[in-house]
Amino acid sequence: MAHLSRLTRKWRESVVRRRVWGTAAVLALFTGFAPAAVAQAAPHRPEPLPLERLFDNRAVSADDRAGEADFDGSGSSLSAGDLTAAGWTPGRALGVEGARLTWPRTAATGPDNVRADGQRVRVHGRGDALSFLVAGTGGDAAGSGTVRYRDGSRSTYRLTAPDWRTGPLATKSVALPHRNTPGGQLAEKTRLFVVTVPVAKGREIASVDLPRDPGAPDLHVFALSVRSPAPGWTGTWSASTAGYTAVGPWADRTVRLVVHTSVGGPRVRIRLDNTFASAPVRVGSATVAVQDAGAGAKAAPVSLTFRGAAGTEIPAGAQAFSDAVGFDVPAGANLLVSFHLPEAVATAPVHSQAIQRSFVSLPGDHAAEASAASYTSTITYWPLLTGVDVGGGPGSVVLLGDSITDGVKSTPDANHRWPDVLATRLREQDAVPHYGVLNQGISANRVTGDRYPGDGVSTDTGGVSALHRLDRDVLSQTSARTVVVFQGVNDVRAGFSGAQVVAGLREIAARAHARGLRVVGATVTPCEGETLCTATADREREVVNAYVRDSGGDFDAVVDFDAVVRDPAHPARIRPEYDSGDHLHPGDAGLDAMARAVDLGALKP
Repeated sequence: MAHLSRLTRKWRESVVRRRVWGTAAVLALFTGFAPAAVAQAAPHRPEPLPLERLFDNRAVSADDRAGEADFDGSGSSLSAGDLTAAGWTPGRALGVEGARLTWPRTAATGPDNVRADGQRVRVHGRGDALSFLVAGTGGDAAGSGTVRYRDGSRSTYRLTAPDWRTGPLATKSVALPHRNTPGGQLAEKTRLFVVTVPVAKGREIASVDLPRDPGAPDLHVFALSVRSPAPGWTGTWSASTAGYTAVGPWADRTVRLVVHTSVGGPRVRIRLDNTFASAPVRVGSATVAVQDAGAGAKAAPVSLTFRGAAGTEIPAGAQAFSDAVGFDVPAGANLLVSFHLPEAVATAPVHSQAIQRSFVSLPGDHAAEASAASYTSTITYWPLLTGVDVGGGPGSVVLLGDSITDGVKSTPDANHRWPDVLATRLREQDAVPHYGVLNQGISANRVTGDRYPGDGVSTDTGGVSALHRLDRDVLSQTSARTVVVFQGVNDVRAGFSGAQVVAGLREIAARAHARGLRVVGATVTPCEGETLCTATADREREVVNAYVRDSGGDFDAVVDFDAVVRDPAHPARIRPEYDSGDHLHPGDAGLDAMARAVDLGALKP
């Protein structure tokens, strides 16, 4: 049956090619020869077509007609019901990691993806990356393709599509609970992935050649777009999604989150992410204001819109940016970002260690209220909100880290994290641009291993690994110019070797450089005295630090946090005056010293 399916597939491919190549080429295909004029002509490449014109495979079936689609050559397919439940309806525009992709309008009714085999796809735009909505069948599928630019130049890329049944949940865009088969629906997770590849910045793309058919496994492409930069915007605040946890439950409640800006600007927009989710979330309205005290605003909050509407629905795994609105965002100030959740929300993507109190209201839409009266309960995490951008500015510095960057053990509600101090230093000088500072620290996060598995409701909010979240938390951040990589202590505490951490850091640096970012490495701080910081862990930490200090060019600059906070009399420990008391996290004084040790000139691309 598998052999027959393969023959059927090849016949279908010939039909598609017949439409594109023309009669002479079809004669050549079926007879083994061509007219002399054709044989002497240079090989003809078809004009690029929109991806949907090239669809040659059907991946989605209605649940009561599961046998109508054959995604993998064995009759299996994705569930249209599951996709609808996730908010992935035909023709839906999906914002994922800064790109905008359209779920095929033909899903569940006809061909909805293309098996990559060198097809030339019409794609236009300028950006830093191509975003592909993909999946492999028969295993992880990989191949190399070509990007063609308007100026006649071209570049190559390498694309890997993880398998739709076994690919890593940590990097999936959406996971569905079922697999449809001719014999019925099976309770087995299926997955779809958004994968990005770098392109030449500034050059206008004319078309993209998909990878050649690798044979088995097959590489399927559902959507493709250019991830464009965000000209005129600078990220002023951000937080990484650390897990997907139980919240509230909230029904007809307004969440008012307190966030601290690094830079200011004359207009603002917010970013909401439904990362790791299995169902869409609806936002009824949203506002922004400057905090007065507690949940109270200094003036009437300013309403935000989403593509002109007061609210939005965010599909599972997707994100939504609000429209730009004129609003004077002060630098180094607390904002109140409020959004009304009209429907029941019992689980949500969260950043668990806000080190900041935020607020939840009584029933009703209270987003537009300046008064704190309706906000009667507090939370110490940030749900859904992952970014605030301001108009203008020179771009942002992204800090990729763990709990020390997150600010754990700093004074709550005081903005004493080392990224906050770094932002203050940048604002108070004029030697380098006043970059926004984006804190992408996650408590308990590691370079090499996932703490949160990337799917389902979990009490662990240590996040997926830095390698698995790099695209989302660094490469797609608004106007990112430089990344400071400060991770590794949780890896060695968990038993990973220094060599494993080094391999991960090297990959992070290479991927960031491929997107044109400057990469600054930071040494790992000591932690002797903490339970998991054994002598073995300290030896592996030193392996990591030796690499960071002399990376052979992997890092463009180095900040030696180890040298800043270690006890000169006992280098495996934090200096007593910098120790928060747990021997792992510096307190306010230590975090301040770390931020002041950063050479601001090293942040400039």
